[in-house]
Amino acid sequence: MSALKNTADESVSARQRAAVLRAQVRAFHAQEMPEKLKRKSGQHQVLDKADYVQWMQLLHGKGWAIAHWPRDHGGQDWSLLERFAFEDELARLGCPWILPFGVKYVGPVICAYGTTAQQQRFLPRIASSEDFWAQGYSEPGAGSDLAALSTFAQRRGERYIVNGQKVWTTYAQWADWMFCLVRTQREARAQQGISFLLVDMHSPGVTVRPIATMDGYHHVNEVWLQDVDVPLENLVGEEGMGWTYAKFLLKNERTAGAIVGMVWHAVERLWLAADEAGRQAGRLGGRQGERQGDPALMHRIGELQLRAQALEAMAYRGIEAMMAGTDHGAEASLIKLRGTELYQAVAEALIDVLGPAGVAFDVAALHAASAPPLGPDDAGGLIKDHLYNRAATIFGGASEIQRNIVAKTVLGL
Repeated sequence: MSALKNTADESVSARQRAAVLRAQVRAFHAQEMPEKLKRKSGQHQVLDKADYVQWMQLLHGKGWAIAHWPRDHGGQDWSLLERFAFEDELARLGCPWILPFGVKYVGPVICAYGTTAQQQRFLPRIASSEDFWAQGYSEPGAGSDLAALSTFAQRRGERYIVNGQKVWTTYAQWADWMFCLVRTQREARAQQGISFLLVDMHSPGVTVRPIATMDGYHHVNEVWLQDVDVPLENLVGEEGMGWTYAKFLLKNERTAGAIVGMVWHAVERLWLAADEAGRQAGRLGGRQGERQGDPALMHRIGELQLRAQALEAMAYRGIEAMMAGTDHGAEASLIKLRGTELYQAVAEALIDVLGPAGVAFDVAALHAASAPPLGPDDAGGLIKDHLYNRAATIFGGASEIQRNIVAKTVLGL
């Protein structure tokens, strides 16, 4: 009974801290966030490296960028609920993406499995965003089936010689470092013989080539590694244990709270677009007013909003289960699966409501922050997000993979 009471008390305390944190985030957005960055983000304009670095350093200055890290490494030991509330609130406000590769992915891995020398060398520069990181996981023949990777690192004394190719590597064109899964034993079973290396992107033999995406912007790349020299000291943990570290990292990746906030932000923007469409048609098209908007549109938005409420409820239940240790392992997959599919559905509805403004798309305007030729000022950015996030159900584990995880873990299939 005492243990149950302690768990309940901890849950209440976590909810209280999360509520305070949400209020602090809203105050920060209203009072401290630079207007230029707020405008670019709010209009879904293209953010460059300097924008992201400024954003991450702002969060670090508030003590938030690495608050989920252990206190021993400069963090605040945030609970999963606090972490969710923070990311969710930022996303609801339309703030920039929290670049995950350093602070959310490789940083916690180094905290948990790195040597003292690695922690002292890398963690401060990750926290301050002095180093920009990329994630070297996917390959042409190993995407969601990550265990099929073939990039090989051959041990030669006190170094590895790495050869292979990574693909869909987000913002590798800006990266100083890439944490990379490589095979160090060819004869081992698929999940074995994989190691976790830190690769200096300025090393001879590293080549980055852009991959075009539908939105016309340079997000992702292919990275070629040809006889790249990586010192043995850049091996994280034990050789051949990379799969364990990858699972640890992927759990961090898939428990992010941003997707729920992104959905709510998009739903709110959809209501505003419906309001405007209704006014232009001579009727009140939104949630309030003496007359209803187009019945089919109102039904469509209402259904999306109900799905968003269900997603949020499912996310909170999953977080509480993880915090209590009663989760079944598929909560993150369910959130990722339902969240990304719902986000795409809301974005499609928004483009439909924009009408002709959803057809005109000027890539150059996204860089210049100029108004699009048709529609509201953020029309171009909304189209960009819609086009790019067609991949949301692929990256971070494709929807098919998430369904397999749910079928195996929950249904026992």
